[in-house]
Amino acid sequence: MSVAAAHEIGARYRRIREEVGPAVTVVVATKYVSVDEMGVLAEAGVEVVGENRAQDLLAKHEAYGRVFRWHFIGHLQSNKVKVVNDICELVHSLSSDSAARRLTVPALLEVNLSGEETKSGISPEHIAGYVERYSFIRGLMTMPPLADDPELSRPYFRRLHELAAEHGLPELSMGTSQDYRVAAEEGATLIRVGEILFHAWQG
Repeated sequence: MSVAAAHEIGARYRRIREEVGPAVTVVVATKYVSVDEMGVLAEAGVEVVGENRAQDLLAKHEAYGRVFRWHFIGHLQSNKVKVVNDICELVHSLSSDSAARRLTVPALLEVNLSGEETKSGISPEHIAGYVERYSFIRGLMTMPPLADDPELSRPYFRRLHELAAEHGLPELSMGTSQDYRVAAEEGATLIRVGEILFHAWQG
């Protein structure tokens, strides 16, 4: 994917940060951004990036390690945890004991609130057990079903907020390019945006 120019990305990034406020961390998802294009994000003033794949995380960190703060937002396999431990300040997508036993950095539990079999994540009733077993868990993350109307995501975000409060967890990673405004209204402390920043047709 070819990303937009740095000044365009920078303007959109600043606008999103103003919309969600200083209490929300804007994590820029770089799954479809090449190593070469990461420099455009740096020029645009992006501070926190989220990567989906361990091998891409390694390559991008090698080139831009000190430029960004690094988060892992993809499915976390236990055999990739060492890479994440060495590079990332936060994992958004913990969903297995096998990965948790190897983690040494703070993490959020990915919760499957929709019950979709194609989605990763633990069920809500398993949150308590993870919180008891692993002291590094800071919060929760979810991905609601894809929908054209951002308002359809609101019940899932509201429920995640309730679950986090029940378990005394302060961090909530929820909301992407299509519904980040709703997520912020429902208490997100981190949002994950990509497409809305990168494509030339976005305003």
